Amino acid sequence: MSVDRDRATLAAFIGGSVLAGGNGVAIRFSNRELDPLWGAGLRFLLAAALLLGLMAALKLALPRGRALAGALVFGLLQFAATYALAYYALVELHAGFGQILLALVPLMTLLLARAQRQERLHLAALGGALLALAGVVVMSSAPLEGSLPLLSVAAALGSALCFAEAAVLVRRLPPVHPVAMNAVGMTVGAVALVVAAAVAGETFELPDRADTWSAVLYLATFGSIGVFLLYLFVLRRWAASRAAYSFVLIPIVTVVLSAWLDDEPVGVGLVFGGALVLLGVYIGALRTRERDSSPA
Repeated sequence: MSVDRDRATLAAFIGGSVLAGGNGVAIRFSNRELDPLWGAGLRFLLAAALLLGLMAALKLALPRGRALAGALVFGLLQFAATYALAYYALVELHAGFGQILLALVPLMTLLLARAQRQERLHLAALGGALLALAGVVVMSSAPLEGSLPLLSVAAALGSALCFAEAAVLVRRLPPVHPVAMNAVGMTVGAVALVVAAAVAGETFELPDRADTWSAVLYLATFGSIGVFLLYLFVLRRWAASRAAYSFVLIPIVTVVLSAWLDDEPVGVGLVFGGALVLLGVYIGALRTRERDSSPA
């Protein structure tokens, strides 16, 4: 029984990482026809509708009071700010490059948690941060098609920072069922993205091309709901530090898919710099947390 349980958990871990690895590529396809803020808003409007339906099926109540306020703030940070920056970044950046930058999330989370006195900081975390920073410099200085889109790189790093801060923030919020938390969060995030798209003067239109519809539907279902449910399944069976290894696996999947589907150039700079980033994340965040969570 335990062997079957471990195999099911490993399958969910790999499946969730593969599905999440396709998100960056799907966003690139979405951005080719839809304006970025509107594309992100459309994705989360569809995903929120599915989650609200799941809430109704599970007979879950909406959070109230401080719990509701916390879910709203979480949604603005996790879904509105994070994905507004991510979609903007992936207009110019290839998905593999962008996903490696987002792999910094565990390390950023550790540093932010220490700054907000939630966790201890180890020398390994500082060393990992420096190693990951070196990897970003190598990737950013590698030859690219045309000039380096510095604003896009900054947006990708800002997206990772918002994602990390949301992870730190949620630990301070009143406990809410994960489905309800994400249903409320995605709803308010989608509304904020649509409002931002209107303020930015973006065009509100539904996709005309089949590949754009495929990308949006993938992001709303497999890329959002599917990844979320598989991650919850893994977290119930593995320690959080072990589940966090998905941040190392996801960029590998994204680079392969992006090179195959989006003709992303995979040069020495991307490979070597990306390896430094992933090694820095492992040393600075994942290995540190695994050691802290192991029994004395």
